[in-house]
Amino acid sequence: MKFVAITACPTGIAHTYMAAESLEQTAKANGDTIVVETQGSAGSEPLSAADIADADAVIFAADLAVQGRERFAGKPIVEAPVKAAINDAAGLFERAKAAAAEPPAAEPAASAAAAEPELTTKVGEHDRFGSRIRQWLMTGVSYLIPFVAAGGLLIAVSFALGGYKIADAPSVTEHFDAGSLAGWAALMYQIGSVAFKFLVPVLAGFIAFAMADRPAIAPGFVGGAIAVAIGAGFLGGLVAGLFAGAVVLGLKKIRVPKAMRGIMPVVVYPLLGTVVVGVLMYVVVGKPIAIATAGLTHWLNSLSGTSAVLLGALLGLMMAFDMGGPVNKAAYAFAVGGLTTGSAGSLQIMAAVMAAGMVPPLSLALASTVRKKLFTAAERENGRAAWLLGASFITEGAIPFAAADPFRVIPSIMAGSAVTGALSMAFGATLRAPHGGIFVVPLIGNPLLFLVALVAGTLVAAASVVLLKQVRSRSVEETPAVSAHPVNA
Repeated sequence: MKFVAITACPTGIAHTYMAAESLEQTAKANGDTIVVETQGSAGSEPLSAADIADADAVIFAADLAVQGRERFAGKPIVEAPVKAAINDAAGLFERAKAAAAEPPAAEPAASAAAAEPELTTKVGEHDRFGSRIRQWLMTGVSYLIPFVAAGGLLIAVSFALGGYKIADAPSVTEHFDAGSLAGWAALMYQIGSVAFKFLVPVLAGFIAFAMADRPAIAPGFVGGAIAVAIGAGFLGGLVAGLFAGAVVLGLKKIRVPKAMRGIMPVVVYPLLGTVVVGVLMYVVVGKPIAIATAGLTHWLNSLSGTSAVLLGALLGLMMAFDMGGPVNKAAYAFAVGGLTTGSAGSLQIMAAVMAAGMVPPLSLALASTVRKKLFTAAERENGRAAWLLGASFITEGAIPFAAADPFRVIPSIMAGSAVTGALSMAFGATLRAPHGGIFVVPLIGNPLLFLVALVAGTLVAAASVVLLKQVRSRSVEETPAVSAHPVNA
């Protein structure tokens, strides 16, 4: 049979493309054909009209609203979360074949609402409130990541070229020496610093966007900018984004004369939303959040000894638990938020989070290399790719292993990441770059001890996986021997 599919995850980085690969491999194994459109952060090549017309059914493996959904009108459609395509692609194909065998349902009549842009999160009317909050926050984080990567890596490069004192260099608009390394370092630092100033407004703006669509962007961005101005930081940005989305959603419920409906989303919602959010941030909640942020920064700076080690272990557990999912992203967002303060404790947290996030793919790559017989051919192939993914701080490289054997793999990698996070904090390793993996080691404070922490956690996780798989392998081998001697009645 012929299928087409669309994959999309909130961040548009790893899960989107891993789901596509899983669908393609399963289709090949089944003797079917499939063409996948990946609606990821790198953009996508749209499915051709011919591919859609020839398809027997359509698979949407997406945690976001599918772009261009109208192209598939009249086709049998199967929808599932993006992880379903990674963990159970065969089940999705069975559902798609069943849907193809049924007569197509009548298409609903087009409505005025259908002409409006779809929300960027796949939140239904009956979704639980907790699920909605998670999707809104993940949308904000997904739009934040490009600014984090651009700004953070530029600042890290500037420190590598000119040292940490480059932060005190005069503005390049007043003095820029194109012939000196220090001049270029200052330029990189100042560009990166400007990019970093967008972090909180972008987070707030796109949380609001996920909640109430485009009319909420302006209130969200302004609320985020106010959070920066009053020192409320990332916590203030989160609150501002949620306030902006809630205010615009409330305004949308007010019935207005038909003649005014055209100007509401362009003028009235952004205007009133910005006023309300601005008043709330400046007058009501901004100062308490700024005090809480200052307290958190002071606490991070004061961490030492056991408390720092325990925090590193906790962050390591979070990074490995769902390998790029909401818990992982929460730990990562916490670390990135600290980078904007520049405090010593925050830089240690960033190093611990990155090291812990590298452990899962590296440990499984090691385990599948040294004990090949415990892994399938597909897992050994994934293991070869996991070396590079782990070295690049792409934790999602461990997902194929966890999907195949979650009860042995996930506890093992959590243990290894906890060890690495704890050791990194104990060693006092620091990091100013929010990404880059092994490629930014020269920018790390105490780089050798950072690598010791990384290797130690990788060995712990790999040894745990091998041990648990050996126990399973032995139990499977012993089962036929027991059944060969039945007890006589």
